[in-house]
Amino acid sequence: MNRIKQLRDELKMSQNDLGKKLNKTQQQISLYENGTNELDLDGYIILSKLFSCSIEYIAGKSDLRSPAFSDYASISSVLAKEAEGLSSIEVSEVLKFYKNLKNMIIKNNQ
Repeated sequence: MNRIKQLRDELKMSQNDLGKKLNKTQQQISLYENGTNELDLDGYIILSKLFSCSIEYIAGKSDLRSPAFSDYASISSVLAKEAEGLSSIEVSEVLKFYKNLKNMIIKNNQ
């Protein structure tokens, strides 16, 4: 389960307030919080900046709230650990997601 509600509560935001940040309705935020609908990548990026934590943490895929990578070796070890038990198809999907995220970050920083 994702952590959107937990993080929103930490900032004492209503679903309406969060919806305004994401250009979504209160009903959409509720559906994201209870896992009925999945937030798109742009939404996760906005939440990551708003909550100052990783997308993986928000999505409930990692317990590392804000991993601090000092070098590429530590990134590799975290990715390797997160990929344990995934099929080759799932690893391929994760890599596609990573590449899309990387491209969006680069684009947003230009």
